[in-house]
Amino acid sequence: MMKVIWEQMDQHAWDAVHEQQAAPLQQDWAYGSCMKALGVGVLRSVVDQDGTPVAYAQWIYRKIAGLATISLCSRGPMWVQPLTAQEKNQVYALLRQSLPVNKPRWALFTPEETDTTQLGLSAWRRVMTGYATVMIDLTQSTDDLRAALDSKWRNRLAAAESSELKVQRMGVLTAQYRWLLEMEIAQRTARGFQGLPIPFIDAYILARKQANQTVLNLRADVGRDRVAAMMFLIHGQAATYQVGWSNDQGRDLNAHNLLLWHAILALKERGVRFFDLGGINTQRSAGIARFKIGTGGQVSILAGTYL
Repeated sequence: MMKVIWEQMDQHAWDAVHEQQAAPLQQDWAYGSCMKALGVGVLRSVVDQDGTPVAYAQWIYRKIAGLATISLCSRGPMWVQPLTAQEKNQVYALLRQSLPVNKPRWALFTPEETDTTQLGLSAWRRVMTGYATVMIDLTQSTDDLRAALDSKWRNRLAAAESSELKVQRMGVLTAQYRWLLEMEIAQRTARGFQGLPIPFIDAYILARKQANQTVLNLRADVGRDRVAAMMFLIHGQAATYQVGWSNDQGRDLNAHNLLLWHAILALKERGVRFFDLGGINTQRSAGIARFKIGTGGQVSILAGTYL
């Protein structure tokens, strides 16, 4: 028999599951804590089957116009036992029925799964198409990772490696990377990009308590001038690309190819298993999408958002 347990989880136990599953950022306990600090409602649940946990789900929710509540389980649940499609459907139904927010309400799921017959949501209504990203499996050897690079991407990397670029590991204190976030704000404004709220990044790094285990900041310099930088958030055995900036000189020297390759090596050395390059949009940001796909990672198109 299945049942849902709400808001009775221990953070250490949750973190252990999240790390073991190399799960997405959106299901990290610290992600929820930061969202709560930013004024977003957060709920956590465990689905139990005959005394054994089978799924963990973190939700964020908001009231719309003071009336209806929209709740979202983003890139979850985290499945910890193998389940059939029918059993998964039962999990989704129980979560929706028992959601502890006032009616009227809508419960949305964006599962961390591709659209297959084992999804368990065939009877549900899909309201948005799936999120697309590039995932790099860092359990491969360094030689295999390099061989998987697109030939043009690899050539640009080789050119950057033989250039005057020097890669530096930046500090993890707020003051040491603040300039990069300011660059990110400026380019979001100029290009109409969207992303996690900038205050979330500071809050997330603080929430994880060990900044040097939570964020990787890399900068490319020419002489004393910084020409490009990237930021990556580490969550358990997974990591997510978060921020990237380059000036014209950095672009001319293929600095981002060099920085991303250094990030792959550094994350692999830390024991990170899966590296999420942070989403692709071939229509709005075709150049960025090509850059990410050129890493040789697997293009993953998730099933979508279901109501």
